[in-house]
Amino acid sequence: MPSSPEDTADRTDQHDPSGSPESLILHATDNGVSWITLNRPEAMNAVTWDQRERVITLLAEASADPGVRAVVLTATGRGFCAGADLRDAPATGDRVPGDVARTIRLGAQRLIAAVLDCEKPVIAAVNGTAAGIGAHLAFACDLVLAAESAKFIEVFVRRGLVPDGGGAYLLPRLIGPQRAKELMFFGDSLPARDAERLGLVNRTVPDEELAATARTWAQRLAEGPTRSIALTKQLVNTSLDADRSTAFAAEAMAQEINMTTLDANEGVASFVERRAPKYRGI
Repeated sequence: MPSSPEDTADRTDQHDPSGSPESLILHATDNGVSWITLNRPEAMNAVTWDQRERVITLLAEASADPGVRAVVLTATGRGFCAGADLRDAPATGDRVPGDVARTIRLGAQRLIAAVLDCEKPVIAAVNGTAAGIGAHLAFACDLVLAAESAKFIEVFVRRGLVPDGGGAYLLPRLIGPQRAKELMFFGDSLPARDAERLGLVNRTVPDEELAATARTWAQRLAEGPTRSIALTKQLVNTSLDADRSTAFAAEAMAQEINMTTLDANEGVASFVERRAPKYRGI
């Protein structure tokens, strides 16, 4: 089963001739970690409509599956994701007003929302170029690991386009409006080390260490108090859109909900008993 970028890389040339989403988006669950791997290296993992739907489905399934306690999103080949490939989007006939906005809402925005709303922590293991929606897919993840050879590109301006996939929402919240505008106005390639310095990447590692680091981080998350982490994710993701009283009320409610979980009781009991906690994810 593919449990890392290295494991799936060996399968690059073994695509299903039908080009099915199952062959182009590899999936395996290992020790409580759901590995979702973009597997279209010949196109730098530009995502088609069908691939996007499969990723959205897998993230929803991860939320609902108590056996999944963390998610890793990665890719094969030299690219993490070169953006959207709309050539395989469903045919709609002649374009009418509203079609573009509808396509964005149902496509790129749903993909980013699926990551943000996933109830399990999601790690991006960025193995190469992440451009356009590919960059936003990484930035939407809870933790971002990047290989030293990786780079991030807000490519939209190079094509005379407006950023989509939540870029103008995510970037200012991660690095502030001025830095976000610089990246989006110029569309320059941002090396992984510079992305880490700006706060877009948690850690940059040598290419050959990316898989092992992602596995280690994911396993730590998978062994943690899953519902506590989910509630913490929700609090952090909504904090910048809320005033203080709303944020404090949400925090109090999250504590109320979390204290009904077995893991919260285990955490308190292990502290009192001076032993390491054994979390079950419930």
